[in-house]
This record gives sequence, C-alpha cells and structure tokens, in this order.
Amino acid sequence: MKRSLLILLCSTSFLSACSWVPSLGKPRDEAPAPRQPAPRTTADDGTPLAYVDGVEIQKVPFRAGVSSATVEKLARQQGCTGGWGAGLVSEPGPVEVYRMACENGKVFMARCELKQCKAM
Repeated sequence: MKRSLLILLCSTSFLSACSWVPSLGKPRDEAPAPRQPAPRTTADDGTPLAYVDGVEIQKVPFRAGVSSATVEKLARQQGCTGGWGAGLVSEPGPVEVYRMACENGKVFMARCELKQCKAM
C-alpha cells in the first residue's frame, strides 16, 4: 500500500512539473509588432526628400518676399545662381530672412531689414 501511494505521489509531481516547463516546440502567443509606415520619398510639392541618419529634413515651402529680387542679385554677385530663387524663410515684416539654393549645392542666406539686405 505504501509503495502504490509513493508511486502515485511521484507520478503526480512529475506530471505537474512537466506542465510548468514551457514548451520548446510551440511559439508563445505574443502580440505582433506594430507596423511602421514606409518613409515618404517625395515632399508635398513633388521634390525628393532628404534624410540624415534616418531623420527627415523638414522642407520649408517656397515663398517669394518683397526683397527676393534684391537677394537674388546679391547672391549672383557672390557666385550663387540657379534654383527657384530667393525664398522667404521668416514671417513677412520689417526684418526678413531669405534663403537661396545654389547650383553648387551651397545655400546663400540674407537678412533684410527695411528692404536693406546683407548676406549672412
């Protein structure tokens, strides 16, 4: 009688230990990783986007300002030509900042105060 009781206790402890060990063959039911949206390749105006270390560089839409022609002449004097021209970067007002992309890849910037422009 003692032997059958001992066998019964050993078998139940063995079965309970087997149910505690995680199964190696079956994957656990885990929530799938959220999908990342594909990175955009073009801006709203259709021009290609630029990325630096996986971070999108924000593009400022082109806006012509009161002193755009003056800044373009200033840029031409310093050897900067091409692109869309001088675009207003700041808000319109007494002090404005303009930016112009050059053919050689450089950027020309100018600050205009009451229509008097100087290269930055």
